[in-house]
Amino acid sequence: MALLIFQWFLLTFITIINASTHRKIPLGSSLSTKDTHNNMFWSSDSSEFAFGFHQVEKDGDFLLAIWFNSIPEKTIVWSANGNTLVQQGSTLELTENGLLVLKTRKGKQVWIVGVGDGDGVAYAAMLDTGNFVLVDKNSNYLWESFDEPTDTLLPLQTLNQGKKLVARYSNTNFSKGRFQLMLQQSGNLKLYTTTFPLDEANSMYWSSETTANESRVVFNQSGLIYLQGKNGEILSILSAKPCSTQGFYQRMILEYDGVLRHYVYPKNDGEESIGWSKAWTHCSTPIPPNICTKLMEPTGSGACGFNSYCSLEKEQRPSCKCPSGYSFIDQNDEMKGCQQNFEAQSCDKDSKDEENFYFNTMENTDWPLSDYEYFRLVDENWCRKACLGDCFCAVAIFRNGECWKKKTPLSNGKLDSSVGGKALIKVRLDQPHKRNDSILVVIASLLFGTPFFLINILVLIPALVVIFHLYRKAKVSKQTQFKEGMNLQSFTYEELEEATNGFNEELGRGAFAVVFKGVLCDGNFVAVKKLDNVVREGEEEFKAEVNAISRTNHKNLVQLIGFCNEGEKRLLVYEFMSNGSLANFLFKSSSKPSWYQRKEIALGIARGLFYLHEECKNQIIHCDIKPHNVLLDESFNARIADFGLAKLLKRDQTRTTTALRGTKGYVAPEWFRNTPVSVKVDVYSYGIMLLEIICCRRNFEAEMEEEDQMVLADWANDCYRDGQLSLLLGNDDEALSDMRKVEKCVMVAIWCIQEDPSFRPTMKKVTQMLEGTVDVSIPPDPYSFISSL
Repeated sequence: MALLIFQWFLLTFITIINASTHRKIPLGSSLSTKDTHNNMFWSSDSSEFAFGFHQVEKDGDFLLAIWFNSIPEKTIVWSANGNTLVQQGSTLELTENGLLVLKTRKGKQVWIVGVGDGDGVAYAAMLDTGNFVLVDKNSNYLWESFDEPTDTLLPLQTLNQGKKLVARYSNTNFSKGRFQLMLQQSGNLKLYTTTFPLDEANSMYWSSETTANESRVVFNQSGLIYLQGKNGEILSILSAKPCSTQGFYQRMILEYDGVLRHYVYPKNDGEESIGWSKAWTHCSTPIPPNICTKLMEPTGSGACGFNSYCSLEKEQRPSCKCPSGYSFIDQNDEMKGCQQNFEAQSCDKDSKDEENFYFNTMENTDWPLSDYEYFRLVDENWCRKACLGDCFCAVAIFRNGECWKKKTPLSNGKLDSSVGGKALIKVRLDQPHKRNDSILVVIASLLFGTPFFLINILVLIPALVVIFHLYRKAKVSKQTQFKEGMNLQSFTYEELEEATNGFNEELGRGAFAVVFKGVLCDGNFVAVKKLDNVVREGEEEFKAEVNAISRTNHKNLVQLIGFCNEGEKRLLVYEFMSNGSLANFLFKSSSKPSWYQRKEIALGIARGLFYLHEECKNQIIHCDIKPHNVLLDESFNARIADFGLAKLLKRDQTRTTTALRGTKGYVAPEWFRNTPVSVKVDVYSYGIMLLEIICCRRNFEAEMEEEDQMVLADWANDCYRDGQLSLLLGNDDEALSDMRKVEKCVMVAIWCIQEDPSFRPTMKKVTQMLEGTVDVSIPPDPYSFISSL
């Protein structure tokens, strides 16, 4: 205790000494944004801190702020006008009567501080502590920025009772945000959400659980941060141990994500590239350690926006994401929440709209406090049906025989291993087109809205016929893209040549086709596949096979919308998938795709194959499942392509040197045995691809240093048998934190690549195992079948 009292006196003494030795800014001085290179700030003696105008973005508006001035980041620690930025031409004046006044270029007063009395301010100073002060002739501070903090505390600064830190709205938006740290008069330090956009406290999500008549938060010269009571008593320590300020800059900030963090920055010029590292990695933990699970407010969205969910990413940072079927309201503001991308389920009892919905499954995910019905002692199938038959139900949560129905907007969303259970997210199969009858209204008003009725008829009937013809043509053109059971659109070769600008932009190339990007006259983008080696049967046979493909309708299949059949020229027209192939996504991305996305993609492919094998009218064996034949739509949903083409290929068509269908590395062993093939060849190929999705690498990589790692399937099986699955993941922290799911996926893959086709599960069972509705038993060694022959 004596030591702390001594430190307090030392802190006060150092502050006084610093004030007396820093340069004085005389009354009448001013700053301006007119010249962006000169006269925009006042710096401290050491130039470590600056006070003045900071341009928020290049060519953007200006913030009156204090920042670290001797590091490249120019990190802001205090601001005056975060809610009201000023434009170029604005000024800051230290008036003759001691007021600091910020004015716009038009002379409007934005911010003012000072005392303005006879014994008032003698000068101002920017101290080397980061404190900007107004000082009287006796060296007393009449106003100081340390007493009016925004979101940051610095060494030698205190947070007194009744004061608070308010997080900024985003990393680059300095207006007041959604979180605040308040030291209450009772001596309890609390983190709150705010009733944004108002500045009032809403829900408390962390507390020091202390009580004291007099208390304050101290950030001392040694880098220790603690809550101090009367007579120097330590009530609570916010950092685990001191982190010396010698050789380091330090700051504690309530960041825009609602987490209180302690940072350090090396002063050594040779280490500038390190940047702000987190002192809490060795001095303290972030407060709270996991805001995703800690924050749950009765009113408000939670750690993220409505209809989104929060998950802890690398460096213990919360990340806001949208569930499948939803997208961010504002891509540049992920904490603003998500919106549905589909029309809500109809509550009309005769509509049978429930048939148009399915469930996306997310494990360990929940939106607490959004439920309106709760059921016990039920199974998952019952829970699914209950939600599907309820037009109000947006999500069902199933956990240990319990079922909760949730309605939108969903709040307090979180994805964490501690949550358990699974979320069943209801999504529409496809979005029905809304009929636009406005053109009919316009025509009717023109026709009947004037006294010259007969003249209108004579003049408008020819136009009416043309307009209706065009309207019907456009309507049919759009509907044939997505409606099940409707006739395919037949294109001429000339139309597709024009749509692709002379087959100019190539999207991909295979052994039997080249794919080009095109745009139809209605503005819809398409992928046009020119088939080279097609069975030269009659026109009716070709149309029959193409129509069989078109009758498939599933969210994980690429939809065929038309074709061209002119002699030797045979082309297929598909939906355009904006995010390319799974191969590019896995193998050519600059960074490893997220584990969550990969899990969803793997499950989507399984569902698509299950549909082709068992649910569509005519069973379809794909025969060439590989990452190049899986495309990703705008929401990164997996869409299987090239299904049903096997019957269109030449009977002797080969895509490898093995004179069989399929691609080397993904081909099931039975192709080599000259035995009849079944849907199990697709299961085998899927198993190989599932391992590639898990590991983000190709099945065969000859350049691997370790020979036993060249063939992924062999290496994965060895790692599973040896209990070393983490070796497959490298530095994929997200997947490493979800090893139970990784192990399950690897076990499913090993079941799929069994040499004996009878051992392989159906795609229905694969889907159920990945969803968690069926347990995954220990798979046998996939090569045991060979050894037994």
